[in-house]
Amino acid sequence: MKTTTTNAPGNPGAHENDGDARPPAMSIDDVRRLAATEFSLSARLGYVALLLVALAMTGVVVSLLLTEPVLPLRARIAFAVMAGIGLSWTAFALWVLTRRRVLLSGHEVIAGRMAVAFSGLFFAFALGVAWWRGGASAYGIATVGTIMLLGAIAVLARARRRFARLSERRRVLEQQIAKSA
Repeated sequence: MKTTTTNAPGNPGAHENDGDARPPAMSIDDVRRLAATEFSLSARLGYVALLLVALAMTGVVVSLLLTEPVLPLRARIAFAVMAGIGLSWTAFALWVLTRRRVLLSGHEVIAGRMAVAFSGLFFAFALGVAWWRGGASAYGIATVGTIMLLGAIAVLARARRRFARLSERRRVLEQQIAKSA
């Protein structure tokens, strides 16, 4: 297996591999530049969409809460909880967008935790209503809550695995940089 050194622009000392499975060597500056990159356009658009939907939902819920004073107490409490959830997603989207950097999947773990918490809250209240009131529709809503909670748990588990993989990769790269410096 023959490996030669080339001086490619922007990557001095990189290796040109002839059938070698190893990736080309990266300089310290290349790794730092890669680590400081911003989110992709599609990721930014996704967080902007989350921000807009959360703001719209929160605005509708808060306006209903403020303009309908005759609502029963339990409805006012439910609207206040929904407004809190909407504000939480708004704050999360703003935090991610203002960081403007790849967050090593930490943001995905945070979003997964929020999804589990909010889905769990929905499930608990839906199950409580089903137990208290009974009826097929109440148990149907509790079933929807179960599906939402299981989906949120799966998303959180995937985010944690990805975070662990990326953290390990970062640790290995930092060790390689320390050895070469």
